[in-house]
Amino acid sequence: MKKLLACLLLSATPAFAQDMDHMNMPGMNMPGMDMSGHDMAAMDMRHGMHGLFGTYGMSREASGTSWQPEAPPHDAIHLPDTGDWMVMLHAKMLGVADSQSGPRGDSMVFSSGMLMAMASTDTASGGTLGLKAMLSLDPLMGQRGYPLLLASGETADGVTHLVDRQHPHDLFMELAASYSQPLSTDDSVFVYGGYPGEPALGPSAYMHRVSAVDNPTTPLSHHWLDSTHIAFGVVTAGFVHDAWKVEVSQFTGREPDQFRFDFDKATFDSTAARLSWNPDPNWSLQVSAGWLKSPEVLEPLLNERRLTASATWFDKFDFGTLAATLALGNKHLSDGTDESAVLLEAEYKPDDAWTLFARAETFGSDELVPEPGVRQAGEVSAGLIHDWRLADHLKAGLGGLYAFHFAPRSTAAPYGGGPHGAMAFVRLVVE
Repeated sequence: MKKLLACLLLSATPAFAQDMDHMNMPGMNMPGMDMSGHDMAAMDMRHGMHGLFGTYGMSREASGTSWQPEAPPHDAIHLPDTGDWMVMLHAKMLGVADSQSGPRGDSMVFSSGMLMAMASTDTASGGTLGLKAMLSLDPLMGQRGYPLLLASGETADGVTHLVDRQHPHDLFMELAASYSQPLSTDDSVFVYGGYPGEPALGPSAYMHRVSAVDNPTTPLSHHWLDSTHIAFGVVTAGFVHDAWKVEVSQFTGREPDQFRFDFDKATFDSTAARLSWNPDPNWSLQVSAGWLKSPEVLEPLLNERRLTASATWFDKFDFGTLAATLALGNKHLSDGTDESAVLLEAEYKPDDAWTLFARAETFGSDELVPEPGVRQAGEVSAGLIHDWRLADHLKAGLGGLYAFHFAPRSTAAPYGGGPHGAMAFVRLVVE
């Protein structure tokens, strides 16, 4: 990790940046250049920068094996002098002051962030070998995570449910390898393995999603949509035909435990399948289903069937860029409990300095209040960020957000009148 941090900091200096080619990967683009749609895909192919899983442009790929629209501009550092390998790096660090209201709220100052690296090379047989690594700084905030009203899922201590707080992610979020082999100009097959990795279930994980990448909070509907993005043991096989991708995963259904620095046991006891379609550079759609064995350590006898569907859109206009995602998720537990969630989020960038983001979501949960039954809850939030570019590959930002919560009523554990939350944060992005 020390070597990776050294590379990131070195590459952020102006002197180093002048000697580097700025190239595109999922989550990355050169400031001031229009790197979108078919132009981006064509540039990718001219530079041999096709996707890890097919002959399409690399900008189509997001977290794990998921797809996003090809049009979004994103930023990354391409390391020079790496021979036949293409190596790219990205990092984001956050310092957050968080305040959640009411008798079930709390206040906390914490840090979070992630470091990402990707490498790929083309083989003599015409295939592509890819390597991915993503590390999280979340464990530094402490085992209990940060206050977030109406959040639930996983456990902080292995004994009690974590409610009204967002759990930290594991130090190792992804350590994965993939290999793809083209069958024709438009067709390819691939295999992906991760420990940890992300199975073919749900939309792209929220921290990679173009409509959520700058929002510092975890969606409350995370555990209905993309909570399997850290699974300790994943194998995925897939087939790509032009704008279509079908894939099947065998993975470990149990969510990561409360020990955030270790590697959990791989059981490969769960299955997922996903169908993705990118009809044009501005759209990415998916439907997926998963059968998770014993996902919760506190309820080991319960299995889960999960269904998701999502549509992500991005476009660039004279007045800036717009991105949006609509996602639906359903969890059906083996005890008959049925819970659904709907998420709508958007992000608007009028220029390189400003970002505005918003999210609205509603879901049913039986974990928020002690009274029996599934209760409906929701949130509407909005925020903005101002960034200052310190160097070609380094920017610092200051932002804030405000959230209105719609909490279920409870006499035993009330949320109080008009529950809400607010955050102020600073960030440093190496791209």
